[in-house]
Amino acid sequence: MPYLVQDTFWAHHYIRHNQRRLEHLASLGLPLARRRVLELGAGIGDHTTFFLDRDCEVCVSDGRAENVDFLRQRYHWMRVETIDLEQPLTFNESFEIVYCYGLLYHLSDPAAAISKMASLCSDLLLLETCVSPGDELAINPAPENRMDPSQSLSGKGCRPTRPWIIHNLRKYFPHAYVTMTQPCHPEFPLCWDPPPTNGLIRSVFVASRRPLSLPTLSATLLQRQRRHGE
Repeated sequence: MPYLVQDTFWAHHYIRHNQRRLEHLASLGLPLARRRVLELGAGIGDHTTFFLDRDCEVCVSDGRAENVDFLRQRYHWMRVETIDLEQPLTFNESFEIVYCYGLLYHLSDPAAAISKMASLCSDLLLLETCVSPGDELAINPAPENRMDPSQSLSGKGCRPTRPWIIHNLRKYFPHAYVTMTQPCHPEFPLCWDPPPTNGLIRSVFVASRRPLSLPTLSATLLQRQRRHGE
């Protein structure tokens, strides 16, 4: 447990990254208060209080046993589940919001994962993930260290393109969006033409059962975005 906390999820870069993602999420104007939320791939639950502080009913989950054990200690009064999207889904419930930040790219079959997320979601799917540049529909498999508690359980991840993600979200949701802005963090590029070439690159998506008329969202896949707060 000390390794899990000190060497992985509570490292400085993780704390900074979490802060930037959550302040960006709060800026989108989405209806997030007093909702029933399923958090997938929660790690040790550093995003969970975002929803608790908005009076949400939260079910927090992860696929790794050591992470679930930590979640059960940290949030002992809450519902905690083991959900591994690489395995057949035995969890059969519906949540207004499915929150999936930082998980999709740690999975070997992202198409199956999106299908499972959609089956659990009655309103909004909030998705943030590492992506690959490009206009093609591609998954781009990538190896990961399965011994790292923040990485893929199977040792196989992916870096799908943004068009691939939008295409697959629209198989299950009538409305799918990218955000007009990106979090204030170097892993979130603002210009996709020409594409970024260095390090991890990330993007934020919102899928919905109903249309969202918000100035913070775009149904068109943007080639240029703004920095949140500018």
